[in-house]
Amino acid sequence: MAEAMKVKVAIASDFLSAFARIPRKQQSKMMEFIDKFRENPMSPGINYEKINAARDSNLRSVRIDNRYRAIVMSPDTGNVYLLLWVDHHDDAYDWARRRTCHIHPETGSIQIIDVETTMEAAEQGATPTERKSGGLFNTIRDRQLISLGIPETLLGLVRSVTNDDELDGIAPHLPGEAYDALVMLSAGYSVEEVARELVGMTAAKKIDTGDFSTALDNADSQRHFYVVDNEMELKAILSAPLDKWRVFLHPSQRKLVNRDWNGPVRVLGGAGTGKTVVALHRAKWLAENRCQDGRQRVLFTTFTRNLAIDIKANLRKICSDDAFGRIEVTNLDRWVSEYLRKNGYSYEIDYGRRTEPLWQKALTMAPSELSLGQPFYREEWEQVIQPLGITTVAEYFSASRMGRGTRLNRKERKAVWAVFEEYRLLLDENGLREPDDAMRDALQLLDQNRHDMPYCSIVVDEAQDMGKQAFHLIRRIIPGEETRNDIFIVGDGHQRIYRHKVVLGQCGINIRGRSQKLLINYRTTEENRKWAVGLLEGVSIDDLDGGADDQKGYKSLLHGKPPIIRHFNTADEESEYIVSILKNCEETGQNLSDVCVVARTNAILDQYKRLLESANIKNHIIHRNEAEKRSEAGVRLATMHRIKGLEFDTVIIAAVNEGVVPLDQAITNSDDPVIRKESESRERSLLYVAATRAKQQVIVCSYGKSSAYIN
Repeated sequence: MAEAMKVKVAIASDFLSAFARIPRKQQSKMMEFIDKFRENPMSPGINYEKINAARDSNLRSVRIDNRYRAIVMSPDTGNVYLLLWVDHHDDAYDWARRRTCHIHPETGSIQIIDVETTMEAAEQGATPTERKSGGLFNTIRDRQLISLGIPETLLGLVRSVTNDDELDGIAPHLPGEAYDALVMLSAGYSVEEVARELVGMTAAKKIDTGDFSTALDNADSQRHFYVVDNEMELKAILSAPLDKWRVFLHPSQRKLVNRDWNGPVRVLGGAGTGKTVVALHRAKWLAENRCQDGRQRVLFTTFTRNLAIDIKANLRKICSDDAFGRIEVTNLDRWVSEYLRKNGYSYEIDYGRRTEPLWQKALTMAPSELSLGQPFYREEWEQVIQPLGITTVAEYFSASRMGRGTRLNRKERKAVWAVFEEYRLLLDENGLREPDDAMRDALQLLDQNRHDMPYCSIVVDEAQDMGKQAFHLIRRIIPGEETRNDIFIVGDGHQRIYRHKVVLGQCGINIRGRSQKLLINYRTTEENRKWAVGLLEGVSIDDLDGGADDQKGYKSLLHGKPPIIRHFNTADEESEYIVSILKNCEETGQNLSDVCVVARTNAILDQYKRLLESANIKNHIIHRNEAEKRSEAGVRLATMHRIKGLEFDTVIIAAVNEGVVPLDQAITNSDDPVIRKESESRERSLLYVAATRAKQQVIVCSYGKSSAYIN
């Protein structure tokens, strides 16, 4: 019946939020109603009721049971039906009376506006033609504001804004795309730049404000409405936990995902902007639309094994079995290890346990006449020899050492080369290779064997933590200067917590004209974001391609309580405070699996595990090589490294003490100021990463002498 009528049913993101809050019994009845509704919205069994005193005559109430009602938008023409809200009878009617649902005449997007509260707020502002003294948007004409998605009825409210705090205050009254546009304008972007960035903003064709079917194809509409294609898909959405990223993409995200690119793409963005979400949906789109050959698949790779495990689990949430089968997820070190093993590689790849003693032996070859400390040799190895793939003294003579604080002439280079030569000999004798060596060997094998890799595309997550050899290898896995849809890279230098830094162009990956940036933070409250960003104030951040990155226009859509910073005299006092917070969470009904206690090291984390166990608080450590399972009961415990890629309602960062954050062992005693500065930046980035995992509340605790980062 529905197919004959060409009915289009769409679910609003607000509906999913409301659905998640109603009792499970009513959820079941709601799903029964939706099945009937999709089959035939005009079925005699569906009782549409007009809403008295409603501001929008197209809104209707439908009965779920004696207590609950759903709100449906049914336009005058066409067969489009929008499920907008579900709630207790009186609350549902109240929600509907105050709102209108219409198509913006300039952008073509569907907008839902709370008219009553908006009018109340607007009464305190100016009329559309007035300019408030010092108004934030005084230099922008009404016509321009409307072209960017601001409803004409809200111009007075927008004109009343004089600063960013006031803009944040009116955010609940604005359609999402309108608020995004105003945030970018307030950050200094021009009207033209905002129009280009927010893809839904175009007046290329005349908008039919009565055509809701076409409006649902609009990118801005799709960030709030999801068109249901089949019953199985609908049940999967309603039955799963409410992860809206699985269904709704912001237009700035969608424009990166659903298209063909004529070469490598780099996407930057601060914490919470959805870079990994974009990467997940990009892999899904490629698997569904561009991996047509049965042999071809998408390689999705990231830096650490635990991130790869989390990514694989999340891909299962959004992909069909068929699409998921075309995506290979692995961290790059594991890919290299398996590729070499299949090709008879005889060396063992070691990550420091067996190579460290060899390094100490090699240092006995250090020339005493140069008076260079031991840290110099390790830094020279990690900063120059390995990234550049230097294997002979002749190559070392001509190598660029830009950024190194200690100058060396050729005679001095020859003298220090004895250490590196000895170390390589010891590696050979013991059948060992460092990860960078293994990547270089894999690259040579690819060239020798001319392997035809079974990949149509590579998606790279957490690119900021990968080095030169990694990207040389990635470029060689899918060879070519600018192959269509070949490499899709997401990263953020602000979150670099390992040693690597890279210039993509030097690795054969040309991103010119294909560099994109995400600005809107969907996870972290603005209060938490500001505090976390403050940790990196004055730190120079690169853009992964030799330039500088900044956080201009980076903004959170959510608001909440500011971070709680608490200092205690003793560890016992801090412990009592943390236990009291968790006990309060239990008493108020908060799910403890939505709370994570974070510490700098595993040893410190074990101390907090023992603390929680002695207080009879269920807990679960998130280990390196396993996915985070939210179904298991108890408070989560994670190191600052392991929490990367995860999110929780509440994050408690414990023992942020002097000597712990930054960790004494992590801050090198190098004589090179550049190396010391990079070590310091990584430690700040770790705290930044931990703080931005919180969706609602960040609690930072210290005792004894607190870290200088939080003083």
